[in-house]
Amino acid sequence: MSLSDLPGRVPDPSAGATSPEGSSTTALAEPERRVRPVWTAGVVLVNVGINAAFFGPIQVLLGQQAAHFSEGEKEAILALVTGAGAAVSLVANPLFGAFSDRTASRLGRRVPWVLFGALLGAAALTALAGAPNVAVMTLLWCVVQAGCNGAYAAVTAAVPDRVPVAQRGTVGGLAAMGQTAGILIGAVIAAVVSGNFALGYLICAAALVAGVGLYFFQNDDAPLSREDRPPFTMLAFAKSFWISPGRHPDFAWAWLTRLLVNTGNHMVTLYLLFFLSDAVRLQQTQGMSAELGVLILTGLYAVMVIITSVIGGRLSDRMGRRKPLVIASSVVIAIAALILAFAPTWSGAIAGATVLGIGFGAYLAVDFALITQVLPSALDRGKDLGVINIANSLPQVLAPLIAFPFVTLWGGYISLYVAAAAIGLLGALFVVKIKGVD
Repeated sequence: MSLSDLPGRVPDPSAGATSPEGSSTTALAEPERRVRPVWTAGVVLVNVGINAAFFGPIQVLLGQQAAHFSEGEKEAILALVTGAGAAVSLVANPLFGAFSDRTASRLGRRVPWVLFGALLGAAALTALAGAPNVAVMTLLWCVVQAGCNGAYAAVTAAVPDRVPVAQRGTVGGLAAMGQTAGILIGAVIAAVVSGNFALGYLICAAALVAGVGLYFFQNDDAPLSREDRPPFTMLAFAKSFWISPGRHPDFAWAWLTRLLVNTGNHMVTLYLLFFLSDAVRLQQTQGMSAELGVLILTGLYAVMVIITSVIGGRLSDRMGRRKPLVIASSVVIAIAALILAFAPTWSGAIAGATVLGIGFGAYLAVDFALITQVLPSALDRGKDLGVINIANSLPQVLAPLIAFPFVTLWGGYISLYVAAAAIGLLGALFVVKIKGVD
């Protein structure tokens, strides 16, 4: 086996050498020095800004704008807009990751794309506030998705670029905390504007730009030398997005496990509003609207994710092992689904949301650290992580297709949540197949 076959390395005589500031002398060297807290804070804030810009519109603002165009067709309009945006995200993440891999800028490989993606997304959000019709609304939301996914692909790839393996669980946990905090901030923005979706878009745009400020000004990414950048041909570039499971089995198993666990998680949360209204009968049993119930459970889930993502990531660094915690957290997620299946009550829903948050928070942090250790090449980290991120986006498409027949034809919510648990447990089982990480 040559050095180029090892995860995260390429043949480079200077690999492993570090500068006095702690950054590698080459962008392709395996990082050895711990990153500074201010750099980690910058990564966290980028994640906060991106997720606020994503989820404020997704949760409320896009729906309000759809109703503004047509009250009677708002559901169809929202489905069109979000579906088109999701399709763009599947392509944009690996594509922008690949662009950042090849960027030989004095600012480094990742910073230019974090900044460009944030500015593109913010400009599209600002224009979205004044969209004159559904077609323009759809187009601009696709641009928002492209910009935010570009920034996310670049900042995600910066972690294996800069963070040594022994610190990746901690940094991954803090980044996951930033993602969840951004989702909550997006919900708060949408609530504060009280139906003024145009103002909400402007605030989300400001949050996105503000989120990248610290990362931009505190950046110390090592630039990619032009000698390390391979010649470009369109055919080779297109072929690079296929990562052979035969040559890189650990990467393939990591992709599959993330797809399964995320699909199970989306199946649990997809019909939560209808579960509370139709199965729990929240209005009759608690005198509470299902919408308020979703807000309470989402907040509880988010708090647990924030806590356990930080704890789980740090614990995996101290243990020096990832797989046991990924398996354990996947099992906890499955247990949460079973609680909802067999305890369709308000107290059962609270317990299920709590357990789900505990499991998914730890999973986000530790599985990310594991994935960074099975990347095929240091030269393609952005593109490879973008391919991994397809396993985050694709469940948004798969989960509704899988969940619908369970709810309507095959036993209702009990069968839905049992199926979600089974899919998540498959993800836990396949983690065992990964051989290159403990």
